[in-house]
Amino acid sequence: MKRYYITTPIYYVNSVPHIGTALTTIVADACARYHKRRGRPVYFLTGTDENAPKVHRVAQERGVPTQQFVDEMAEVFERTWRALHIEYDVFIRTTEARHKQVVTEVFRRLREQGDIYKGTYQGWYCISCETFFAPSKIGESKTCPDCGKPLEWRDEPCYYFRLSAYESRLREHIAANPHFIEPEVRRNETLGFIAEGLQDVAVSRSGADWGVPVPDDPEAGVVYVWFDALLNYLTATGWLERGEAYLDIWPPDLQLMGKDILPRFHATIWPAMLMALGLPLPERLYGHGWWIVNKQKMSKSLGNVYAPLEVAQALADASGCALPYAVDAFRYYMLREMPTDSDAEFSLEGVETRYNGDLANDLGNMLHRTLSMMHRYFGGRVPEGARLEAGLADLFAQQAARVAEAYEAVDFPRGLREAWQIIGAVNRYYDEQAPWALMKQGATEHAGQVLYAGLIAARLLSALIEPAMPQVAREIARQLNIGEVPLWHEAQAVDAIPAGHTLQEPIPIFPRLQAKPATISGAAPAPTAQHSVSETPTTAQPTAMQELITIDEFKRIQIRIATVKAAEPVPKSTKLLKLTLDVGGEERTIVAGIAEDYTPEQLVGKQIPVLVNLQPALIRGIVSEGMMLAADVDGRAVLLHPDREVPSGSVVR
Repeated sequence: MKRYYITTPIYYVNSVPHIGTALTTIVADACARYHKRRGRPVYFLTGTDENAPKVHRVAQERGVPTQQFVDEMAEVFERTWRALHIEYDVFIRTTEARHKQVVTEVFRRLREQGDIYKGTYQGWYCISCETFFAPSKIGESKTCPDCGKPLEWRDEPCYYFRLSAYESRLREHIAANPHFIEPEVRRNETLGFIAEGLQDVAVSRSGADWGVPVPDDPEAGVVYVWFDALLNYLTATGWLERGEAYLDIWPPDLQLMGKDILPRFHATIWPAMLMALGLPLPERLYGHGWWIVNKQKMSKSLGNVYAPLEVAQALADASGCALPYAVDAFRYYMLREMPTDSDAEFSLEGVETRYNGDLANDLGNMLHRTLSMMHRYFGGRVPEGARLEAGLADLFAQQAARVAEAYEAVDFPRGLREAWQIIGAVNRYYDEQAPWALMKQGATEHAGQVLYAGLIAARLLSALIEPAMPQVAREIARQLNIGEVPLWHEAQAVDAIPAGHTLQEPIPIFPRLQAKPATISGAAPAPTAQHSVSETPTTAQPTAMQELITIDEFKRIQIRIATVKAAEPVPKSTKLLKLTLDVGGEERTIVAGIAEDYTPEQLVGKQIPVLVNLQPALIRGIVSEGMMLAADVDGRAVLLHPDREVPSGSVVR
């Protein structure tokens, strides 16, 4: 059986891993874990790009032999990925002898068949991006259009790869294979890039003494680093030494990368090289967006580059959470907020919010309150006759299918949202059935059945979240005392925890943060963690009295009851809904950040209090004419409404 082949780009070793490189690698690891959980054999490749001139320059600036420098940096990458729970199958380095042999062989083959030819290059080159730019892309400042750094003028003999000869075939392949480049915005960017006309690309660098030497032409220098680096995906399959056996891995099923290296390299030069070699093309190229910090691309000079392990360690220090679980919390944030078709803002406040809300209040609280009540009421054993209600069983199966659909599409934000619907369903079930009250009434069997839903949900969730949080998934399985995290097809069994089964003592996985925003960075003392988790949903603790206002100031606030006439998602947002309101004969539009807590269908017809004399604001291109009021329960919105229907527009006083 062919293995499901997943790759990340190989990373330049001129700097340490940051949240940008960590994002691609975590996504790849989550994909690999998901497919393994589905019972598929997987081959996961990552590694380091070590033959670039800029790597050589950094080593020289530090006064270190280049080979020693890349050896040390490769170890930094491997250590970082292991600490982030990345389980790759192969870590490839482009300085390996086997890779140099592949590069040499491919260069020779393509030169012999005329796809590589000798010529002369004159133009502007960015050593930081390892890219040549057409004169039409260069402004008067002669700086790189991508990174902004000064360009170098090159006038040198070189070898060219005949990229232009494959322009039509590339266009045809993209048209015939709509999933070849994803998401759609990247496909369109690539088609736009090709429409400008593909030019033959220089694939050698004269005067360089670091890299793979151009074969049979010692005066030609070294092979261009991008031509060299792209071939790592082929090297890792054993293409040269294994004969036809390499096809048990090739072609790649999924190649992941940041959006910047997709159109110019992975979606044009790379498939054209494979076409020239007569090899099958990758099934899918997926280019995600960038993390931006304070609305700017990450840059060492701006001081807005975050190291992933430092963020995880700070989270552990601030919460009292065990470091492996803090690492998983970081992974969860990266996947839950993953930039897909656009860029996304990375913030420490966002990490804290996801930790406190999704992990401490939702997942951690559901598990802990379930096990606590099982131990309190049933001695830590599953009672006789406990079973899952049919309605919940159907919902669990439906949500698991939706999670799988999202993971297959590399849409982890959607997949994790769908998984969390199970937690919400169990918490609502607890609130409705109140097993603590049932026990007081002597309805022991009924209480056991209610709590059984939490056990089955936790078992299912251990499988659904394992791609994102492998250590947390194992801890859930340990506390449930079920051995290993179940495989996907096993996880949906509704009677998998039998009567009499002994449960482990509950231990909070995610002690709740009490920090103010951004103190996770270490700028302020670490807060005291709250380790207790109640049976009922956690509520905010009383705080010091806020600044007082006068009655006259209060009279300026105009709150009226509005009826929701229509509700719809705001495009390209997972948190916002657009609501059309009837405010006593006046129709208004507001934008509300409640999409994660309520569906549009749940809102239509509801009566809600609205602040109507708030200055209008433009939100995602929509004029919002007011603000709905809701209770904030641990970061989650809970609607307020009158206890009986009142005329729309009624004054709240």
